[in-house]
Amino acid sequence: MAVRHRLIESPVEDVWAVLADGTRYGDWVVGTSKSRPEEGEWPQVGSCITYVIRLGPWSVAGSTVVRRCEPPRVLELEVDSGWAGTARIALEVRPWGENALVTIDEHPLRGPAGKLHNAAADALIQLRHRSMLARLADTVEKAPHGRHGSG
Repeated sequence: MAVRHRLIESPVEDVWAVLADGTRYGDWVVGTSKSRPEEGEWPQVGSCITYVIRLGPWSVAGSTVVRRCEPPRVLELEVDSGWAGTARIALEVRPWGENALVTIDEHPLRGPAGKLHNAAADALIQLRHRSMLARLADTVEKAPHGRHGSG
């Protein structure tokens, strides 16, 4: 099971503001860039964003659809990574004193990633989550709306 959490030194609402902005997806999701709305209004259920996934010299178009949204605490996504398949990514944002505790839970659903899912794959996902949560914390904590400001 690929579950990881991180304390972000900002209120829940500041974390949610970043998660609820589909154009900022590339700021915190490892490997993605150039995110843009594709369908609906992010993060309403059924809305979709597209982006480019870069793996070294290769790139592929990816998309993410919102499957569950309970602002400002729960965001569940289905990520389509092309030939690799799809995955469920659930983000939960809880108050932790004045800060936010963010938990990410990812499981492959379809395609090769789903069929080949094992402990080694979970270990790689854990490494990605560590980086992704660090990027999310950095994005939130440096945002102008956050307590820490931008400088």
